[in-house]
Amino acid sequence: MAGEAERSPAVTRSIRVLGLLEQAGDTALGVSEMARQLSVARSSLFNICLALEAEGLIARSAGGYRLGRRLVELGGAYLRGVDPVQAFYQACNETPLLHDEICQLAVLDGTDVLYLAAHAGRMPLRMTASIGSRFPASITAVGNALLARLDDAEIRRRFADPATRPGWTERSVTDLDALVAKIARVRERGYGRDLGEVFPGVRGLALVVAPQYSGEQAYALGTSLMEERCDDALEARAVAALDAMARRIANPMNLAADPHDTAMRDARDAGR
Repeated sequence: MAGEAERSPAVTRSIRVLGLLEQAGDTALGVSEMARQLSVARSSLFNICLALEAEGLIARSAGGYRLGRRLVELGGAYLRGVDPVQAFYQACNETPLLHDEICQLAVLDGTDVLYLAAHAGRMPLRMTASIGSRFPASITAVGNALLARLDDAEIRRRFADPATRPGWTERSVTDLDALVAKIARVRERGYGRDLGEVFPGVRGLALVVAPQYSGEQAYALGTSLMEERCDDALEARAVAALDAMARRIANPMNLAADPHDTAMRDARDAGR
């Protein structure tokens, strides 16, 4: 790789120019300043900037150059090819705290959650939710995180039938008023939490991956931890790791944040 970079210095310097402008943010950088920071001749960098400008990758403005609109088009093309399930597995494998844990990606379907992806991890905990599995949204962490996006009236309508609120363990919340109150706490806390409601001794944590487009169905990203070793400190670290994974899976170019997701994130940040 080093040899290839040495044989294409113009490409390497072009990438470094884009990196400098990314770091500069709203501040335009002149050719002389970029040449100084990159330790290259100004004449050489000037030609590179002309080529990048011609392709729309950078744009001239008062005081120098900024990133160009062509990068938005390229970023959009990349994002259209990103599969959230594939992004989920990659994020699981590359997140140190959770790559050994059980993680799930799910969507809300009526009163159930449907699991789209499941990462087995390496911990001694039997895999309980496989791809295509359905679990009650009322008692799962991923389900609670997704239900927090609904208002109380919709939750009461959707879960009016007691059959939609099964009790899998003695800790399962089966009362409708108690369910509405629990979801209110999820909104305040900023993430879903299942303390042995699905399986005894297992703590589930989950939060929502912001939808990529307005009106698109939201995903929930969750993890299952052994209750005996999951204290408040580990929970906080796990939620932070899930938050980082969720941001990675979500479309980073979605500038119009959903108000539910913004409120949930603010609640998480306030609790840290």
